[in-house]
Amino acid sequence: MNAIPLFLVQRAASRAYADHGWLRTYHSFSFADYYDPQNENWGTLRVLNDDRIAPGQGFGTHPHRDMEILTYVLEGELEHEDSMGNAGVVGPGGVQYLSAGTGIRHSEYNHSKTEPLHLLQMWVLPGERDTRPSYGQVAFADSDRLNRWLAIAGGPRSAGAPVRLTQDASFMVSRIEAGKEIQYVFEPNRLGFLFVASGSVSTRAEAAAGTIGGEDLRAGDAVRMANVARLVVQGPGLAVLWDVGETPA
Repeated sequence: MNAIPLFLVQRAASRAYADHGWLRTYHSFSFADYYDPQNENWGTLRVLNDDRIAPGQGFGTHPHRDMEILTYVLEGELEHEDSMGNAGVVGPGGVQYLSAGTGIRHSEYNHSKTEPLHLLQMWVLPGERDTRPSYGQVAFADSDRLNRWLAIAGGPRSAGAPVRLTQDASFMVSRIEAGKEIQYVFEPNRLGFLFVASGSVSTRAEAAAGTIGGEDLRAGDAVRMANVARLVVQGPGLAVLWDVGETPA
């Protein structure tokens, strides 16, 4: 990994956008009809889509293989069903997860017939291929993420995260109140991806040589980081954070 510290801001308006009528979606990375060879991933983080789905609409049954997928609900209710017989509804602050492995089919819909659904769908390259598929959902209280990083998903070295990944990656979320500040310490040779889901936050990144960057971020903005030792985030806002490694060869 290049040892030069990086702090790269992606503004909300610079993301790819598609309006399908029932679905309005922003892509932080190459996805579907949007392809940019310079923006396919950030380390092992392959997809981060910011989706708004109309009442009663959604994604019909479709397949996945050898990908780890997390869907984090911001507003509304997500209804899901898979080919393994799992089904459920995920509310705000909850997560649906899928480790596709050898192959699985599933559907995702807005459970409400009257209210919109807002979610983040994120894909991570698997640490192991051809594994047995797994699927599930986890609910969290708002207090779990208040002014602290709530560990939602993690790989082999992550402790305390209820969703287990085969990839060496960690996913966290925090709702930070005005005037409050939280931090995250990266181990050496790690990449970070911070996304602001709502509100606005102020950031500061530090490396061994001192502060390397800092920006005020609004909903939809993101920061890609490399060789950062410590990230400081100040509210008010809802932020999600990925700690990932480089893309496997």
